[in-house]
Amino acid sequence: MEEKKSGRLYVWMPLLSALILILGMTLGFKLRDTLRYKRDIQAIIQRNDRLEQIIDLIDERYVDTININHLYRDAVTGILSHLDPHTIYIPAEELEGVNEDLEGSFFGIGVEFYIIRDTIQVVSVVENGPAQKAGIAVGDKFIQVEDTVVAGTGITADGIISLLRGRKHTDVRIQIKDALKGQYRDVIVKRDVIPLYSIDVSLMLDTTTGYIRLSRFSATTTEEFMKAMKGLKAAGMRQLILDLRQNPGGFLEPAVTIADQFLDGDKLIVYTEGRRIPRESYNAGEQGMFEDGRLIVLVDETSASASEIVAGAVQDWDRGIVAGRRTFGKGLVQEQYNLDDGSALRLTIAKYFTPSGRSIQRSFSEGR
Repeated sequence: MEEKKSGRLYVWMPLLSALILILGMTLGFKLRDTLRYKRDIQAIIQRNDRLEQIIDLIDERYVDTININHLYRDAVTGILSHLDPHTIYIPAEELEGVNEDLEGSFFGIGVEFYIIRDTIQVVSVVENGPAQKAGIAVGDKFIQVEDTVVAGTGITADGIISLLRGRKHTDVRIQIKDALKGQYRDVIVKRDVIPLYSIDVSLMLDTTTGYIRLSRFSATTTEEFMKAMKGLKAAGMRQLILDLRQNPGGFLEPAVTIADQFLDGDKLIVYTEGRRIPRESYNAGEQGMFEDGRLIVLVDETSASASEIVAGAVQDWDRGIVAGRRTFGKGLVQEQYNLDDGSALRLTIAKYFTPSGRSIQRSFSEGR
């Protein structure tokens, strides 16, 4: 009986030893990764402590009074200066305005203006917008907004914008000088949503040629573009001029959707890839609205990013003619990370490549 037990134990011992060895190796690797992570965290803490010590010393000992918030901002700017120019820090007070261009709307009164001889003069009024409803017309001059005199005080465009914009359905009192009568009067304008349109012009140049001028790629671009295309096709469009001059880009998705309208099948439109970001391909997928007609895409030196995605896809697939001047050369993809203090970091995480594998990113080796 004892011999049988010994035999069983002899058989199980190698298997038990192997299991213990595997368990030990697994725990060892996990412990190594944990310790490495702790070392990395410790290094980060030490670097942060170093920055805090320097700023604290300046705050306590420097000969003059210093704005500490400015020091932190300059420190961040200094760090980012070693990266590409499109990786930027956006202070909290500027973030709303930066996001408005991409989101396609803001809350305001609906006017465009120039500052002429230190006076704000209205040059355009949004149709059916708050300002028009309140009786403000082209040529009117702004004298005072609420309690702030804005005429003859050297106010900047950003200054007047900050006074006119605000929360939805709030009132703003403006004293104006009437363009026709020359009289001063007060108007109360109720702020509301003011759209930032992506398409500046959509018209027929002749009986068969449509023209669309696209100024940005925002959250509303796809809807605007589809509406414009339907209208032009209904008017008999058989060839199209797409004007992307002075278009600095914006969101990736509407650029892919617009390129898809010109390409048949499942052709590759663009792909992105980064050191930490795996390749992601964007292909045509739906039946496009203009896959057969003659197409010309106009570009210039300020056509960038999403504009270059559309132009690159058209060019690589020989879908149409790309005409104009050499584009800006921004082949980088940014992702925005909102920070705890209301600011944001727009960080470059990948490059994008045209269907043939070209990166159109401009080299910064010779300076910016």
